[in-house]
Amino acid sequence: MNILRTNKFNKAFKKLHKAQKIELIEAVKKIGKNPTIGNLKIQDLNDIRVYKFKMNKQLTLLAYNYDENNSIITLIALASHENFYTKLKR
Repeated sequence: MNILRTNKFNKAFKKLHKAQKIELIEAVKKIGKNPTIGNLKIQDLNDIRVYKFKMNKQLTLLAYNYDENNSIITLIALASHENFYTKLKR
C-alpha cells in the first residue's frame, strides 16, 4: 500500500506538536490497514473519504483519496471540523 501526501496535508502536519503527530500516524496506520474506514463523501467531494478521530481530545478530520486499482492512498487535508468541508472544496 502506497501512501502519498499533498502539499496541503504536509503544511498541516508540520504545524503539529510531537504528541499530535504520533496520534496522526496511528490514524494513518488504521487507514492503511482498512482504506474504506472513512466515510465516502458525495456531490462535490464524491471521490474523497473522511476519517474522524480524536487528537488532543478534539475531533479531527482527515481527508484522503483511495485508488483501489493501484492501491494508493493520498492524504489530502487535516483539520478540525470548523469550515473543513468548505476549505476542502477549494
